[in-house]
Amino acid sequence: MNLPNYISLFRIILIPFLILIFYLPHSVIGNFDKNLIATGLFILAGISDWLDGFLARKLQLESKFGAFIDPVADKLIVIASLVLLVELSRISALIAIIIIGREVAVSALREWMAGVGSAGSVAVAFVGKVKTTIQFIAITLLLYFEDIYFLPTRLLGEVAINLAAILTIISMLYYLKKAFIRD
Repeated sequence: MNLPNYISLFRIILIPFLILIFYLPHSVIGNFDKNLIATGLFILAGISDWLDGFLARKLQLESKFGAFIDPVADKLIVIASLVLLVELSRISALIAIIIIGREVAVSALREWMAGVGSAGSVAVAFVGKVKTTIQFIAITLLLYFEDIYFLPTRLLGEVAINLAAILTIISMLYYLKKAFIRD
């Protein structure tokens, strides 16, 4: 185990706290504070995602375990957040199913392609990175859910999550094409 791997594991440890916040009684913590804390935890997870990769490359600590646990941690925090947002009626279940379904399908596709020696054909693409960025912004806005002065956070979050769902479908089709249609 090395520092980047511990940071990835830290991201997984954040998940129960992210969920627990919203199940605390209103007498203990109000909605605004729940939203604020959950948003902070999600942003912390996003920063840790960048940090573990940066440190692994910079300190030459890349490992097979790190290559495995980093995307698992990413998917777990996103899936937990999406399910939470459905539970809170902030997004539709359909949006969550599209995004979660794609994550599972592309992960399975990558595993299968690695098994047949073609992992490079489904390496992370630009469209996937854009999708991830929009998804992170959307989830952050929807967890916060309070307008910031004149900034309509809810509306921006809804637009961003719908855009993320569209990019999710596009990126999945891209990966399927790369895996099964050879030039």
